Amino acid sequence: MSALPPLPASGGPTRPAVVAALRAAGCVFAEDEAELLLAAARTPDELAALVSRRVAGLPLEHVLGWARFRGLRVAVEPGVFVPRRRTEFLVEQALAQAPDASVVVDLCCGSGAIGAALAAELGDVELHAADIDPAAVRCARRNVAAAGGHVHTGDLFAALPDRLRGRVDILAANVPYVPTGEVGLLPAEARDHEPATALDGGPDGLDVLRRVAAGAPAWLAPGGCLLVETSERQAPRAVAAFTRAGLAARLAVSEEWYATVVVGVRP
Repeated sequence: MSALPPLPASGGPTRPAVVAALRAAGCVFAEDEAELLLAAARTPDELAALVSRRVAGLPLEHVLGWARFRGLRVAVEPGVFVPRRRTEFLVEQALAQAPDASVVVDLCCGSGAIGAALAAELGDVELHAADIDPAAVRCARRNVAAAGGHVHTGDLFAALPDRLRGRVDILAANVPYVPTGEVGLLPAEARDHEPATALDGGPDGLDVLRRVAAGAPAWLAPGGCLLVETSERQAPRAVAAFTRAGLAARLAVSEEWYATVVVGVRP
């Protein structure tokens, strides 16, 4: 990305200068990003620093320290996976499938955005989140605190307390699903600034999904549901993994969000 243009004599970058710098750096929504950076900065020097970090390639959400997700301002720290807007579709599907859920688990939680969004909609729920990355766990604790959520560190179900077995109404797992050979093709913002554990799903992108599907029935309550985001190309194999695990599986697709979610229900 290009460097920030010279600052005007007034000592701080003007809105046109910020927009120009962002546009030159390849930011598609330069005007929108400029407004967010201008609103976040308290001084001209702070604005210049924020713009410089963005121009250097840092994800906008890491520069701002937050991401917008289903109406919430979710804290996002450097090195933590940035929640994608398309994942709001997974939240919609979870709420439609289990509108009266009382126990919710956000597995592979990253920032905890999914868990926080579900708790905000459902109200008084027992919320748990888990991730293998300590940085993500620290970040998620900030985001689920208002809901009284509990965040655990560990590898998938091994992180969860045993008392949740057979009690989970919604198990949302935003697993990594990029095939290993395609990680290098991701935009630099993701490839260079987000943890590989949140992106790399193994040779065909489904390694973690298969593990989650296989383990889910032991943790779901009767009628409880597992929801996992995947790609359109991977969807048939993902559905097959759910079916092999004994879940009644269906596919939900949103053309608006370009999102594909596998929903599995424990009989």
